[in-house]
Amino acid sequence: MNGTKKIIMTLLFCWSANAMLAQQKEKNENCNYIKTASGYVIVLREGADVLAAIENLVLEKQIPSGNFTGIGFAQEVTFGFYDFNEKKFNPKTFRKVEMGSLTGSIAWSDAKPSIHMHGVVTDDQFDAYGGHILALKVGTGSIEVYITLNKQKLERKVEFPLGANVLQLPPCVK
Repeated sequence: MNGTKKIIMTLLFCWSANAMLAQQKEKNENCNYIKTASGYVIVLREGADVLAAIENLVLEKQIPSGNFTGIGFAQEVTFGFYDFNEKKFNPKTFRKVEMGSLTGSIAWSDAKPSIHMHGVVTDDQFDAYGGHILALKVGTGSIEVYITLNKQKLERKVEFPLGANVLQLPPCVK
């Protein structure tokens, strides 16, 4: 092989190796979850919307129902305390906190995923805050969410006079 052919072959090899690495990097960046024996593990990076990521996975994989737990760092979390008289959440937002605990359930409502999420966060003074999570964005580092699947599809419906979205169970079989 002469010198020109060696250079061309070397350039082609380098170009093709770079293209393969770029494809692999793109593939890894697009995939933020893996399938496990009991469900899924999602790893979300800074700025990601945790509720939207869970909803998207539920839609993509048609998860009938399940529960989840998680930990990590939050850039911003908004808790809501439900006022049963006014039938609305009173929100409070915290920034740059650590998720000491994240837990919730997955069901469906009107053919859309219905995520019910609660959590506890701590600030840099180790003060803890918690409750129903209305919004959650990942902070520096990541948030890991472990989803355990149920085989039966579960639904949520707004019950009156409460005005709250409540998980419905099928009739008991005796």
